[in-house]
Amino acid sequence: MAPNSGLHSNYDVDYVLTYRFTDTNNVEARDGFTALMQALYRVGLATEVRNGHNCCLLVFVKVGSKKRFAYEVYRSRVKDWLHGVRAAEPARETQNTLAGESLTEAERLRIIHHLITSPREDGGAGIIPKEGPWKNVESIFPLHDHTFNKEWIKKWSTMTFLRVEDLDQIRDRFGEKVAYYFAFTQSYFAFLVFPAAFGFASWVILGSFSPVYALVNGLWCVTFVEYWKRQEVDLGVRWGVKGVSGIQQKRRNFKHEKVVRDPVTGETVQIFPSTKRLSRQLLQVPFAFLATLALGTLIATCFGIEIFLSEVYNGPGQSLLVFLPTGLLTTLVPTLTTMLTSVATRLNDYENWETHENYESALTQKIFVLNFITSYLPIFLTAFVYVPFGSLIVPYLDIFSLTARPFAQSEKQLQTPSTGFVINPSRLKKQVIYFTVTAQIVNFALETIMPYVKRQGFSKYQQMKSERAAKKGGAGSGLTIDDVPEEAEFLKRVRKEAELDVYDVATDLREMVVQFGYLSLFSVIWSLTPVSFIVNNWVELRSDAVKICVEMQRPTPQRADSIGPWLDSLQFLTWLGSITTAALAYLFSNDGMGPDGIPATIQGWALLLTIFFSEHVYLIVRWAVRLAISKMDSPGMEKERAERFTVRKRYLQDALGHDVLDVPPTHQEEKITRETLEEDARQSTLRTSGPQDHFWSRQRSWEESAKVGANLIEKMAPMESKKEQ
Repeated sequence: MAPNSGLHSNYDVDYVLTYRFTDTNNVEARDGFTALMQALYRVGLATEVRNGHNCCLLVFVKVGSKKRFAYEVYRSRVKDWLHGVRAAEPARETQNTLAGESLTEAERLRIIHHLITSPREDGGAGIIPKEGPWKNVESIFPLHDHTFNKEWIKKWSTMTFLRVEDLDQIRDRFGEKVAYYFAFTQSYFAFLVFPAAFGFASWVILGSFSPVYALVNGLWCVTFVEYWKRQEVDLGVRWGVKGVSGIQQKRRNFKHEKVVRDPVTGETVQIFPSTKRLSRQLLQVPFAFLATLALGTLIATCFGIEIFLSEVYNGPGQSLLVFLPTGLLTTLVPTLTTMLTSVATRLNDYENWETHENYESALTQKIFVLNFITSYLPIFLTAFVYVPFGSLIVPYLDIFSLTARPFAQSEKQLQTPSTGFVINPSRLKKQVIYFTVTAQIVNFALETIMPYVKRQGFSKYQQMKSERAAKKGGAGSGLTIDDVPEEAEFLKRVRKEAELDVYDVATDLREMVVQFGYLSLFSVIWSLTPVSFIVNNWVELRSDAVKICVEMQRPTPQRADSIGPWLDSLQFLTWLGSITTAALAYLFSNDGMGPDGIPATIQGWALLLTIFFSEHVYLIVRWAVRLAISKMDSPGMEKERAERFTVRKRYLQDALGHDVLDVPPTHQEEKITRETLEEDARQSTLRTSGPQDHFWSRQRSWEESAKVGANLIEKMAPMESKKEQ
């Protein structure tokens, strides 16, 4: 075998299961592992076992029974056909299923994962990591294809725009859910070209808070969201997953209250009353209120401290003290957000959703509320509290003098100047620049650099631990004792992948949606916002590819036909942007200076009228854009029509035995002779004839009908036309 072949070959391994028995006695660990091997064997999977890190076994899995696997593929495709995902029925012969339609790597891995994790009553092994009898099963993950990963990163590093074929490649390797994320980010990046160019021109010519920029940006946001909705459908048709969200998987943790028989299908159905779930969902209202109160209080407090230290306090150490609120936010907001996310997850569990799709959708909505507060509340406070009401609020910020009192030399340094407080008009713009530039860079560093540092630190720790054990006369880590030389490099790579974090595509989608919110809500403050985002997203696409290939375990392929509930978040942010943008353009219409902290300068009726007008313009524009896009054809729609036409044609051919879409052969009329007339007369005497028989016997052929019609036309024609003839 060639050197380092273990770095590029997966030895036909489909999945790796990590079995850790650190806190389990030997007897229980052996029994659990034996049950694991039996469960995998029952579903037609072959296994190999090797040692891993720290009381851990690596179970390598591949397809053992090709017949069973072909049956699972056939079963999956038939299920898709029954639910309308596939237009054509798969081949009836199980073995012909794979021969007639090739299997992508993502579909193969998805079906094998289904075999491992689906309940036994559905034909699977029922292995769910860290649950029930499988508490020692730590993770289930496929191995990276390092040859593909290297080519993928190299190819993308030289490209500006991705082609649909590049997205197809991602879909074939990582599944539709990951492919939809890259498709969305690519579409968003391509659409940013126009607002970036227009925003730069607006920054040079129009300045900040331009009504023209606000109008164009609002139109762009509506157009992009409506375009992406069509793009989702096109990709769903192209990838054969349109409507796949209708095939929902029941959650293992779903707890039904009663079992009834469906009156239509006769199936036994587990029921949890919808009224009871609704009553539990109502707990979202106090949760949202408490989350807003907790995060809002923290952010508002730090906001007040920051204003006091930067614009009221003028004592020693001011240049350093202004970073105190940032430190508090950096420390406390993630902690509080983690606590609230845990509460949201518990609340979501309590709502007892029946399917995984509904569970994830409900949880995403709750998480979006938390992200909305932490991401946008500081700018809302500056724009709609500090600027209009600064002269009334700031004098009361003396309560925050405790933060600077140890450094102040006199009370005068802690008091608002007697000449009156003057708001800082550049604060709002600096805040937007921080969230759209600085925060993006910091987030990129946290995503790419910190995992690398963490991984290197853990590797160094394991090495030091092994060296100390060896010095004490032990066997060291004991990892390579039984490794076959030709497998050593391969097993070393697998052990490293087993320690990587699990990739969650929802995290990356959330980042893109939050970024879109800054563009929709606040880019009128600083029109270079889309310029910053287009640069960030070019890097983000490549860094996310590197993150998947290097810093995360290979994601298990999952199917999807959209970006899920994040699309609703995009539509909400677009609607809210039509309101906030109009309000900001009005409040700062006086050369971008704003109301100067004096609310009396704001005409409430004009502000409300501006918001009302802007929202209705948004509704009209959305309707017009949606109508225009619906009239436009697309490759996806054409492909869907072609598939449906082909299916109808094939079924008609099978049913009627010839091409029913061709022109049928000409009907040959039989000649009317004396013999045929006598035969008809004889037949009429043998049966009882009624008026309808007499009606249809007066004209025996089309020639007779034509002659009768011509005579009637001659008799009924007007006199003028007869004279002309």
